[in-house]
Amino acid sequence: MKAFKIQHLPFSYATRNLLRDIPRLLQKIGGSCVVVFLIFAAGAFNEGMKSVLRASGTANNVILVSAGSEESVERGEIDVQVESLAAAGIRGIETRLGQPAVSGEVHFMGELSTPDGGERQALLRGITPAAFEVHREARILEGDFPASGEVLAGRLAHHVLGVSAAAIRPGTEVEFEGQTFIVSGIFEAPGTVMESEVWFDRNDMMTLTQRDSLSCVIIRLEHPEDFPAADLFAKQRLDLELSAIREVDYYDKLSGFFAPIRAMTWLTAGLIAAGAIFGGFNLLYAAFASRIRELATLQAIGFRRTAVFISLVQESLLATLSGTLLAAFAAVFLLEGRTVHFSVGTFSLELSSTVISSGLIMGLLLGILGAVPPAIRCLAAPLPSTLRS
Repeated sequence: MKAFKIQHLPFSYATRNLLRDIPRLLQKIGGSCVVVFLIFAAGAFNEGMKSVLRASGTANNVILVSAGSEESVERGEIDVQVESLAAAGIRGIETRLGQPAVSGEVHFMGELSTPDGGERQALLRGITPAAFEVHREARILEGDFPASGEVLAGRLAHHVLGVSAAAIRPGTEVEFEGQTFIVSGIFEAPGTVMESEVWFDRNDMMTLTQRDSLSCVIIRLEHPEDFPAADLFAKQRLDLELSAIREVDYYDKLSGFFAPIRAMTWLTAGLIAAGAIFGGFNLLYAAFASRIRELATLQAIGFRRTAVFISLVQESLLATLSGTLLAAFAAVFLLEGRTVHFSVGTFSLELSSTVISSGLIMGLLLGILGAVPPAIRCLAAPLPSTLRS
């Protein structure tokens, strides 16, 4: 016996039916475009934030902070002498030209003001030249290392300060705690939160913030496996009340702190998508119900319900995938590379392959899930009654 073969309706039938009601077609395309665009936006936001926090940590770096401040370096207070004690007491510290890669730093969230803008909060860091020994990804693009009365601005610091890039160039001025500072140079640290920071001479920062302690000491080890030596130093020196944490672990914890925000973006996009699917039920049921006699006639002339059902799903998919395509173009032009500011820095929205796949899958789901219940309901009625309706 030959297997029974379903005779499908021509694909042109589905395309012609879409053009029968242009306002309804535009409504379908517009709705799916908005939903998929929101999925792209939520995904790009999450990918960008995760990427910048992941890239900010270096496997060779260890942060020495005061015990209890492992989740926020800004709260840490350790003695200035820890910098020299760590350099002498920890084995495996990387050296360059005879200098150990040990950087005592002051981290402070403070308000900067510029002539072209108002006061904006930014992450400020008091450093010495040793900072470039531990932060090897950072390099000065133009200008010089800051002397007393000068600052070194990150390449993206102007986003945080709400001014144009031209307003933060070497030779321009910023004000902090009533004191005017000259921008000595611009530095970059690709893909890290440091690019949105402003770096001060450490003595200036300690004077203006009225503190005589450091926020942390960052050391760079020759090998990540040497971390136990730094951890042992912190545990043995009970008088210093130190805690050693890998830099990558610190930023992992920071990423976990922002996880609820990332979850909220997905939840918001998901709720809107769910609303769009239920709205699609009503829209497509009205569209299919108005053609119920036509659908019954197709069955009467020999097309099986399965073939008619597939054609209806094709109509829905054509509309939603058209909206998905428009959303993809909009995302590339409006989202890709867009800079977003958050409390510890800035990041760029990323349309990764995962994000794009999520948007395409949502477009398919909108087309399929939105069409299946209305199609089943319209085709479930007995053929004689639908022909007489």
